[in-house]
Amino acid sequence: MDLDGVLTDGSIIYSSSGEMLKAFNAHDGFGINRGRLHGLKFAIISGMTAVANEMRAKRLNIEELYQNCSDKCEAANEIKQKYNLADENLCFMGDDVFDIPLLNQAGFSACPPEAVEEVRNEVHYITKVSAGRGCVREMIDLILRKQGKIE
Repeated sequence: MDLDGVLTDGSIIYSSSGEMLKAFNAHDGFGINRGRLHGLKFAIISGMTAVANEMRAKRLNIEELYQNCSDKCEAANEIKQKYNLADENLCFMGDDVFDIPLLNQAGFSACPPEAVEEVRNEVHYITKVSAGRGCVREMIDLILRKQGKIE
């Protein structure tokens, strides 16, 4: 998944000392942890670099963190090779035009409702829940229900 605009609402707040602050939602964290328990693997592929990204990935035990990534397909291809996956095994959630190549490559693609129109026109699924408010959890739950792993 992308991070800013997916795991967050896309807002970036700077403290008076210049520190970048981001808010994350516990529902997404629970969904990622439950998904992992049911065999899903997770990666964050972000165009930005931030300490907050590293902290969230570490807290959620997401080992695959790609930051300052200008070519998200290249990062996804590394992940595919590492875990011996095909495109149809990939799900990607993004929100902006630079996510479109990977959204089109993934077997299942999704975006939050706040995603730009070009992205909303390309994805398989638009979440009902907003970015940074549990949209990742919604997508994970959808996948786990389709797999018959949760009701």
